[in-house]
Amino acid sequence: MVLATQVLIYIFYTIVLIQLLYYIGIFSFFAFTTDENYDVSEELPTSIIIAAKNEAINLSENLPYFTNQNHKNFELIVVNDNSTDNTLEVLNNFKKNNSSLPITIVSIQNGKGNKKLALSKGIAMAKFPNLLFTDADCKPNSDNWITIMTSKLHKKQIVLGYGAYQKMKHSFLNKLIRFETVLTALQYFSYAKIGFPYMGVGRNLSYIKNLFIENNGFKSHLSIKSGDDDLFINQVATKDNIAICFNKEAHTISKVHTNLKKWIHQKKRHITTAGKYKVIHQLLLGLFYLSNFLFWFLGIFLLFYVKNSAIILFLMLFRVAVQYFYWYKTTNKLHEKDLLIFVSILEILLIGIQLYIFISNLIVKPKSW
Repeated sequence: MVLATQVLIYIFYTIVLIQLLYYIGIFSFFAFTTDENYDVSEELPTSIIIAAKNEAINLSENLPYFTNQNHKNFELIVVNDNSTDNTLEVLNNFKKNNSSLPITIVSIQNGKGNKKLALSKGIAMAKFPNLLFTDADCKPNSDNWITIMTSKLHKKQIVLGYGAYQKMKHSFLNKLIRFETVLTALQYFSYAKIGFPYMGVGRNLSYIKNLFIENNGFKSHLSIKSGDDDLFINQVATKDNIAICFNKEAHTISKVHTNLKKWIHQKKRHITTAGKYKVIHQLLLGLFYLSNFLFWFLGIFLLFYVKNSAIILFLMLFRVAVQYFYWYKTTNKLHEKDLLIFVSILEILLIGIQLYIFISNLIVKPKSW
């Protein structure tokens, strides 16, 4: 029994070391970056592409934010993907009432409802070489969104942006969703900064059209409902062709789920793509989650089980202090500072939800986007 306890203690020590290596060795590359230099001397001609499925209400609210951008040379392409509501009517009315604006409507009615096919149609229609993607339930955080998000395409082929969620007062679910969003951003921004990119988010993503064409678009993973953002970036991104953009004016803001069940369903769909990442990315992301889980599980267990647990408590507090420091830097950069005080609680809740999603997806995988 003593030997087994000693083994668990050494495993816990290793877990703490792994966690510190992630924060200091990887996440510091984003937490400490000051890379916010944008060349806006020349505005790049850009095609904004939105795939919309039953998004009549969101489009009514958000379309003006896209068409009122300060950018001089752009077009807006909205693909109506098998909508059964009045999405097409909203789009046609908006185009009719804004006839001077460069708006293209593409309607798909084949009954398949595959977002990748919808986006591929939009990309094929794009007349400009620079593409900027977002969703119908998003709006740009400023009128300079296009200009800033595409400014690094002067030298790079891909720009990863930040897709924030609306803040809601007195909602812990809202904080949990935004915590998961910041954690995801901390990871994909950091991995991109160290030259090891693995994903982006379709709510705010830019790349050049030729990159899509030269890599046969989504062909290699077209059968998977999701992954138009993360799987495509995982496939084509390199240390040399990618840049990040976290400027507040270049954020997009999305409506946030107010129903835990619906949010979990969305996360279940997203997580199904992770198994298609490059093996090294799967290992690194999996190890981070596993070490998170074991840090709290083993740490709390050993605190109550080991008689002299002072060193366990010290290591737990030290790791939490390091985490809070990096989250302080990150939430400041991404303007999510209200999350900081709840970081440990939110992390534990998210670990539990991710474990549930992982087990649930082994039983039944979601089939709709």
